[in-house]
Amino acid sequence: MYKVLTLNNIAIEGLRHFPRERYEVASEIAHPDAIMLRSYNMHDMDIPETVAAVGRAGAGTNNIPVDALAHRGVPVFNAPGANANAVKELTIAGLFMGARNLCDAREYVKGLTETGAALNKAVEAGKKQFVGFEMPGKRIGVIGLGAIGVAVANAALDLDMQVVGYDPKMTVRNAWQLHAGVEQAETLDELFQHADAISCHVPLIEPTKGMVNRDRLALLNNGAILINFARGGIVDNQAALAALDSGKLHAYVTDFPTEQLIAHPGVVALPHLGASTGEAEANCAVMVAENVKDYLENGNIRHSVNFPECRLGRIPGAHRVTIANANVPNMVGQISTCLADAGLNIEDLLNKSIGDLAYTIVDVNGEVGADTMDKLRSIDGVLTLRNLGSSVT
Repeated sequence: MYKVLTLNNIAIEGLRHFPRERYEVASEIAHPDAIMLRSYNMHDMDIPETVAAVGRAGAGTNNIPVDALAHRGVPVFNAPGANANAVKELTIAGLFMGARNLCDAREYVKGLTETGAALNKAVEAGKKQFVGFEMPGKRIGVIGLGAIGVAVANAALDLDMQVVGYDPKMTVRNAWQLHAGVEQAETLDELFQHADAISCHVPLIEPTKGMVNRDRLALLNNGAILINFARGGIVDNQAALAALDSGKLHAYVTDFPTEQLIAHPGVVALPHLGASTGEAEANCAVMVAENVKDYLENGNIRHSVNFPECRLGRIPGAHRVTIANANVPNMVGQISTCLADAGLNIEDLLNKSIGDLAYTIVDVNGEVGADTMDKLRSIDGVLTLRNLGSSVT
């Protein structure tokens, strides 16, 4: 029986994908085979040696020691695109909140104490403070064209906006989903040039830290809107505040409040609501649970942030071994030799690599004994070795 430790409340729709006859799932469990979490910070956690997989029911993995787990041979799974619609909707809402001054207008009305005709007069008198602007014809730059960025770009086109996207690593799959009307910027500076709005949809990694900075904000049209529902560190907050003070920015809408941002009247700061819908949480949980389950039972890898995509269909009756190892020459040859020395014939094999890490799935025509497993484990560079036996029925 597999054991799955949950570090946060995971949507029941996802947990249902772990059959009770084969899985024990609990928030307190000894010697887990896998960990499922959302926002729990694993960086200071003593991760049990038994853990073979970690599943993040969301897109970002900043709260997980991804590299350390990779060196242990442990894949980290996430749910790219499962929350795309939720973040897209909030981004479009952010555009309207900024352009139409909705938050300030609401606060103005809530502060009115008049009644009757006097209230109506105060409402009419106050509305002049909150005159906004409309979306058609405005130019929006979308940083990052993953599942969320593509959804935002397409939605902005539907608002009759001019849309420019920037993503030097855009996948073919996402390109198929992107509307042909979206222009492509060759550089970030080009994206910011004469834009009326900017929306960020990239992970927080070293190259993206502070990418929205003073110099790039200076390229915007005056009175622009900046939206960040990706990660806080992508935007230089001091530069954004200065742009608000100068009038370069009309509004900064962000999911990542700080004391300084909360205090500024031009900032709409939300409590990290990007993927906070029941539908998004369920979608993320289902995607990750299915991928963790497939890895534990079949060794297949899909949507891992530190391992290569590697999926191989099961052959009835064949026995499966999986190996995570350093990406060095002759590793597959050494694995094949060990199996041949044990009198085992390879019926199917798949080897994939990413950076300095490689992963191999091998199906053989008989049971792989303990002695053979020990020989495989002793190969220099092997990180993890799993004997999955014959396919689960």
